Amino acid sequence: MKYLKKIVFAALLLFVVYFSVDVGRYFIYPNVADLKKNRPNKTAFMEYREQVWQKEGKNKKARSVWVPLSKISPYVMKAVIIAEDDKFWSHEGFDFDAMQKALEKDIKKKKLQAGGSTISQQLAKNLYLSPAKDPIRKIKEAILTWRIENQLSKRRIIELYLNIAEWGDGIFGIELAAQKHYGKSAAELSAREAATLASVLPNPRRYRPNGNSRYVENQAERIYQIMVRRGIVIEEYDDVLKEKDENGRESERMPLSEKTMFK
Repeated sequence: MKYLKKIVFAALLLFVVYFSVDVGRYFIYPNVADLKKNRPNKTAFMEYREQVWQKEGKNKKARSVWVPLSKISPYVMKAVIIAEDDKFWSHEGFDFDAMQKALEKDIKKKKLQAGGSTISQQLAKNLYLSPAKDPIRKIKEAILTWRIENQLSKRRIIELYLNIAEWGDGIFGIELAAQKHYGKSAAELSAREAATLASVLPNPRRYRPNGNSRYVENQAERIYQIMVRRGIVIEEYDDVLKEKDENGRESERMPLSEKTMFK
């Protein structure tokens, strides 16, 4: 009996040590501060996708094209924040109200499924972790999120997120998504296109911006109407931009002020 107790105690001790090392290392590793000036290389999510493809016998590589925030349509940033994390500018990495609602949904469905993660949490997960939805991964994500919020500006966080988020099977980053789905650069995306792209973020491998999903249509319209109500989009102004001048050329697009678009 004493021998059995020793075995159990030793096993528990080993588990505690392993847990402490496995989770605790994220307080110092990786070097989050390096992201202030440098672009991330291949993210953990990109590597995960490539591993899945390799197991399936597919010769595919995750692709991405980096663009600075100044080269991304401001509509994209606004639409993504509305869709994914409407309190982005005010919280410190965690939206506890959203987390509580997500937890309540999970309890009702008896599975870890609902969202509730902020953009900062999603950035931490995409950069460094796996898609697994286990409690240990969530603890690691929380540590990394805290470090990201403390070492990076909000502007840098959203810039990183837009460049590494998955927008389709093997499509990472808003620039590649814009080229793939609309045949244009991220800087040229309209408000409706931005709203449609933002609507697929919860499950970009299931939903497609150019598909026939009722969910995508409804969500994109909801996001667009919120932008209209908040004055981000002025529909009459957009209508004028679409009109052609006497020579048959479309009117030159005049961007909204930085104060309006980035506040």
